[in-house]
Amino acid sequence: MPEAVTPATSVIPVATADLVDRYGVDLRVCDVQFRRFGAHRSFAGPVRTVSCHEDNGLLRDLLRTPGNGCVLVVDGQGSLRTALVGDLIATAAQDNGWAGLVLHGAVRDSAALAGLELGIKALGTIPRKSGKNATGDIDLPVTFGGITFHPGDLLHADDDGIALIPPTA
Repeated sequence: MPEAVTPATSVIPVATADLVDRYGVDLRVCDVQFRRFGAHRSFAGPVRTVSCHEDNGLLRDLLRTPGNGCVLVVDGQGSLRTALVGDLIATAAQDNGWAGLVLHGAVRDSAALAGLELGIKALGTIPRKSGKNATGDIDLPVTFGGITFHPGDLLHADDDGIALIPPTA
């Protein structure tokens, strides 16, 4: 199993448009048009990943551990049938020092999420809960939106989109 990412300090977000201007075609930019939830309009940090489908047991357990300024990227296979994150799980992420969540899936409790000191990007909302069987994988590469997110990649997110800094930057 891959080792967890533990950054020494938090990362200051940089505007994704500025990153495109700086890195050009070397910058990996996610093509998915996410909606913003959470109080932070921009956020950044090293990537941790979870892959799951309509089951949030793994990400719930992971977000209850110290986040150390990381961003959890969740490949929920684009499902809008069930919510992977609601107010309780997102509050755990906030309280445990996660910088943000990027969910290729849905959330619920969107009004409560708006007040959390956390960056949250997701495809949309649905009130239906997901399973709790903890099926899936943690800290393996996930691919959506035309790019692959690797644990340890440096992610920047804002209202314009999501970008990953090139490894040699």
